[in-house]
Amino acid sequence: MRLFIRLFFRLLRLILTPFMLIGEWLTTPKAIARDAEQQRNVDENCQQLALYQFSSCPFCIKVRKEIARLGLNIERRDAQHNQQYRLELAQAGGKVKVPCLRISTPGQTTTWLYESQDIISYLQRQFDSSAAVVK
Repeated sequence: MRLFIRLFFRLLRLILTPFMLIGEWLTTPKAIARDAEQQRNVDENCQQLALYQFSSCPFCIKVRKEIARLGLNIERRDAQHNQQYRLELAQAGGKVKVPCLRISTPGQTTTWLYESQDIISYLQRQFDSSAAVVK
């Protein structure tokens, strides 16, 4: 019975994955506009970041859409199909759960940020000047 359930969900995933990826492609927003100097600074800051993800995970899609909206060049690491990235995620991050944003700050410890909404909030605080709250 357990094998049947596992095969059923694997088949369901195989059927739904193309639709999810096409939906992501169709609904990904355009990047916010920055001048060349601002974009260079953003790109420099993004070199400290890496997103561990699965291609068809709905929460990963949500984070990738926000990354696209913010115009960020963050390295994407496929922890589903690359065993090295999966191992890094398990050993250094503590668990194989995606999405996970690795934040490496020179001279400090590496932070592993899980939960899509926490990752989106972090990226907005760091890179979205229009998200600043005016009091």
